[in-house]
Amino acid sequence: MKEKQTIESGKAILGIEFGSTRIKAVLIDEDNKPIAQGSHEWENQLVDGLWTYSTEAIWYGLQDCYANLRKDVQEQYDCEIESLAAIGFSAMMHGYMAFNEKEEILVPFRTWRNTNTGKAAATLSELFNYNIPLRWSISHLYQCILDNEEHVKDIKYLTTLAGYVHWQVTGQFVLGVGDASGMIPVDPKTKTYDAEMVRKFDELVAPYGFGWSLLDILPKSLNAGANAGFLTPEGAKKLDVSGHLKAGIPVCPPEGDAGTGMVATNAVKQRTGNVSAGTSSFSMIVLEKELSKPYEMIDMVTTPDGSLVAMVHCNNCTSDLNAWVNLFKEYQQLLGIPVDMNEVYGKLYNNALNGDADCGGLISYNYISGEPVTGLEEGRPLFVRSANDKFNLANFMRAHLYASVGVLKIGNDILFNEEKIEVDRITGHGGLFKTKGVGQRILAAAINSPISVMETAGEGGAWGIALLAGFMVWNSRELTLADYLDEVVFAGNAGVEIKPTPEDVAGFNAYIKNYQRGLAIEQAAVNYKK
Repeated sequence: MKEKQTIESGKAILGIEFGSTRIKAVLIDEDNKPIAQGSHEWENQLVDGLWTYSTEAIWYGLQDCYANLRKDVQEQYDCEIESLAAIGFSAMMHGYMAFNEKEEILVPFRTWRNTNTGKAAATLSELFNYNIPLRWSISHLYQCILDNEEHVKDIKYLTTLAGYVHWQVTGQFVLGVGDASGMIPVDPKTKTYDAEMVRKFDELVAPYGFGWSLLDILPKSLNAGANAGFLTPEGAKKLDVSGHLKAGIPVCPPEGDAGTGMVATNAVKQRTGNVSAGTSSFSMIVLEKELSKPYEMIDMVTTPDGSLVAMVHCNNCTSDLNAWVNLFKEYQQLLGIPVDMNEVYGKLYNNALNGDADCGGLISYNYISGEPVTGLEEGRPLFVRSANDKFNLANFMRAHLYASVGVLKIGNDILFNEEKIEVDRITGHGGLFKTKGVGQRILAAAINSPISVMETAGEGGAWGIALLAGFMVWNSRELTLADYLDEVVFAGNAGVEIKPTPEDVAGFNAYIKNYQRGLAIEQAAVNYKK
């Protein structure tokens, strides 16, 4: 078999992404097609009021995911992975991983999900005249300084999860420019950290007398296509505990899940965009020019090749929706009916389309955690209705589907209605789009724009980082990343498009008005400490 030959000759490429609930590995062939996969389920922990994953969980998860991939290769092709053409690592962006000179972690990894950095983010946003989100690494760092945390003086390295894993298996302390832009803003001209903002930050913290300046502790920013080091013998053992994988494999710059989502949906060219909808959701619109002013709801990051991107990031998406679907699974089990979760989701999602366009007045707040876009520091999942609302299953499910992208709509309304941003194509990917056509139609109504979904949408960020690794070693024609994706990877495939209907758009607008009026209910629930 061709795939077996690709693996045995060391020509396959490996992409691994650390998502919020799953670590996924994808092996691709020379045609950029996935030929094997592995995964590991994991969950963040709330420790001392902060969301975290332990370093032990990170390495066990990586090793178990890779072992799962090896098993898939052995079952499908009866062969072993000895070498690879390239490897790429990706992970959820932002957060805070600080290490001392012995490369020991100083405090538990603080993930993007934490919202304890409000004072720091507000101060930095004003200082830089630039929206600095709560979850960015610079917000976490400055909040630690404001809170007089003892460890700050000992920081030698500050990085993201993707940067940490890459560093430990290659020895190279670097970061892809897209992930770097979620630490502190990147200058699109220089493709590295904004020099003026770095200067202002160093001046701000100078009175504390730390033995470091910001550039001393941040990873070097690298553009897509750059060589970011090679798998070391120690790194090979950390990845493959069976000992089969050889050292010396080139590794591409580590990227964040936002960047790999753009790559996996062919949305790195200006006037394109993508929406990722899973545990959290975010939209990425690649801009032709800078916005007229900073907006608290909109984060400015970059593509993996350094183009400016307007990002609307929502902490909550499908987690609450999934919890409700699980109730229906339990009911089905009580009846003694065999459960197929794809069927459960399919039936419930498709039935939602039979509901009223405005959900009959029903509202859902899917806030498992805080939601910075709507100003909520903590989350309380709520379902809200009045006695006169049309309470039926279709409206109930439709309200929860609307809620999954409701906050996303609030942010994107600024881009499209106030900034008059124009896009040629928006592509959806992630769990919300697994049931064919439903999530796509809901999102089209939310942002009043045609939405495309590709057959590869389910491959997600692990495939995206594998493509970036391929771009590093297979781009013999020296194409730009956008042209490489257009011409080599996707070859004209734009996916299946659904346009919004006027009725759906009007219905979603009515829903979001109720939703915004009802935010006081959510705030009251947060204020009540149980």
